[in-house]
Amino acid sequence: MDLNPSFKNRLSHSLEKRRDECLLRSIPDPREIRINLSSNDYLNLRMHPDVIQAGAHAASIYGSGSGASPLLSGFCPLHQQLLDSLKHWTGKPCGLLFNTGFMANQALIHHLPGPRDFVLADKQVHHSFQQALAHSRTKFARFQHNDLDHLETLLRKNRDHHETLFVATESLYSMDGDSPDLPGIAELKRRYGFVWILDEAHALGLYGEQGQGLAQEAGVLPDVDILVGTLGKTLASVGAFVLTDAAVIVDYLTNYAGELIYSTFLPPSAAGTALAALDRVQVSREAALDLKDRSKKFRCLLADSGHKTMEGDSPIVPLILENPEIVLSAHTALLERGILAGAVRPPTVPAGSSRLRLSLHAGLQEQDLLETLEIINQCRVT
Repeated sequence: MDLNPSFKNRLSHSLEKRRDECLLRSIPDPREIRINLSSNDYLNLRMHPDVIQAGAHAASIYGSGSGASPLLSGFCPLHQQLLDSLKHWTGKPCGLLFNTGFMANQALIHHLPGPRDFVLADKQVHHSFQQALAHSRTKFARFQHNDLDHLETLLRKNRDHHETLFVATESLYSMDGDSPDLPGIAELKRRYGFVWILDEAHALGLYGEQGQGLAQEAGVLPDVDILVGTLGKTLASVGAFVLTDAAVIVDYLTNYAGELIYSTFLPPSAAGTALAALDRVQVSREAALDLKDRSKKFRCLLADSGHKTMEGDSPIVPLILENPEIVLSAHTALLERGILAGAVRPPTVPAGSSRLRLSLHAGLQEQDLLETLEIINQCRVT
């Protein structure tokens, strides 16, 4: 049966517009990839034999899927074991697992702030936060990226007009690979009494005494009211978690968050995989340090070659090319040599900041990065 013509034309027109602006997205052919600079599995644990075996073993015991919502029969002993391990790891005594980080952030913003509350979010928070705020019953404002003076101005302006203030930030931002002043935010929290939601998705496993993240490393984890983490990056699996000191938050989400209630739960194999990866993370501190050192050196190589990047030690290395057409050209040149790098363009990043997002991981060899740099230099982009 033919698709409704007006509907088809509308979709085709929107796609054509993106194509003309060099903003069209597509899923890459995995058969072409030889060097992956697009993975968020920073310690490369999804290839570790112990992690792979743990997932397979979990499936052999509990089956290939959970079979139901966690509130029905979808919550198995491995899910509880994982949750207990995450609580112990972070020192947060209460928590929930979610199918994705996107769903976790959506649940927090959709259900915790009320109509008399106010949410302040960094301008570069993840799209899951942004989308939830756009459809929220709660008023909100966005403060300039990592600008605590602007945040305080908005806190001061709104504290007497709303019941509860919320602040949503990340500890390591996924596009720039930079971090906010976490102790500074903690100090603002002590002064203004807001509820702090911190997404540590990209920092967990890399920072902290045992990989607990940047808040732990900065000594402010007790100040974080709601900690969000993912199982799908350094923990080499799929899913997410929300941890807190307040049992009432967990009870409320369990009763009101449709993102949790009305979806078949994580497969047991995902929990088994994440458990094994969590064990590896806590004994892989040297690998994390090596990766951060390699990331700093690669940034220096890019800068020395005349390319625009950002300082730091995170494995998220942005090569800012500004023009989407140039980004696509460099992306294609790399892909033709079997190297996958993220071509990031608006609306994911602001206009004028299009980039290659080079995501380093522990499985890369030095020669992989030198080859990547050589191809980028051959593109003659600065």
